[in-house]
Amino acid sequence: NHAQGLSLAAKEIGCPAHVVMPSISMPAKIAATKGYGATVHFSGPTPPERLAVVDRLMSEPGYRNVFIPPYDHPDTLLGQGTLGLELQEQAVELLPDGSRLHGIIAPCGGGGMLSGVALSCQGAGIKVFGAEPSFEGADDCRRGLLAGQRVEQVRSLTIADGLRTPVGEIPWKVISNADNVQGVFSVTEDQIRAALEIVLQRMKIIIEPSSAVPLAVVLYNEDFRRLIETQCDDNIFNLGLVISGGNVDVRKLAELVGRDDAS
Repeated sequence: NHAQGLSLAAKEIGCPAHVVMPSISMPAKIAATKGYGATVHFSGPTPPERLAVVDRLMSEPGYRNVFIPPYDHPDTLLGQGTLGLELQEQAVELLPDGSRLHGIIAPCGGGGMLSGVALSCQGAGIKVFGAEPSFEGADDCRRGLLAGQRVEQVRSLTIADGLRTPVGEIPWKVISNADNVQGVFSVTEDQIRAALEIVLQRMKIIIEPSSAVPLAVVLYNEDFRRLIETQCDDNIFNLGLVISGGNVDVRKLAELVGRDDAS
C-alpha cells in the first residue's frame, strides 16, 4: 500500500519515485507499483538489506532525494492512523443509537498502521489490538511484548507477506505502551487461509492474506476471544477490523484457499 500510494502521489505531481522492494515480493504488488509509475529496485528480504539499497540510491549524484519510510517515521504513523479516524466515523453511521465502537484490531508488520490507529483512538475509549502471523517467527511484536524488548530481525515466508517485517523503532514506542495497544495476537497459516476463504465467499471481496489476519485472530485465537469476553458491555463488544489491502494475484487465490479447515 505504501509503495503504490507513494508511486501514485509522485506521479500526480510529476515527481520520479524510486521504490525499494524485496525481490520475494508478490508479483501483483511489484506490477501494481510499476503500473503507478515508479521505478522498482530490488533488495534482500530484511530491513538492513532494503536500507542498503536505499542508501545507494540516496547517494547518487544529480538528484534531490527524499526518503519516505513505510512505517518508521512519525509522519507515516500519523498518515496511516487516519484510517482509524475513518473507521470511527463509519461506526457512528453503522451502529444503532446508544451503541459505540469498543475496539479495533489491525494487522501488524512494521507497526506503522497499528501504532497510527492506536494514536487515533487516544481519548476515545476504544481498545486497540494487533494481529500477526505466527509462521517462522513472524509474530515478532507479540514475542517482543512478552520479552519486554523489540525483536529486531524477522526471516519468515508467511503467506501474509505484508507482515514479514519486524516492528520499527518508532512504532514500537507506541505499541509497547499498554495504554495504547492492549495486546497483539497471532494465528497460523491455515487459520489465515480459512479467514481469507470466508471473506471471499461471504463478503465477495478480494483481499490479500495479510488483510485476513485480524479476522483469523477474531475467529480462532482463544486468548483473544477470552479477553474480549471479559470486556463486553452488556454482552456486546463492537469490534472494527482493519482489512488493509487486496494486493494479490487472483490466479494465486486458488493456491491459498480450499485447504483443510483451520486448526
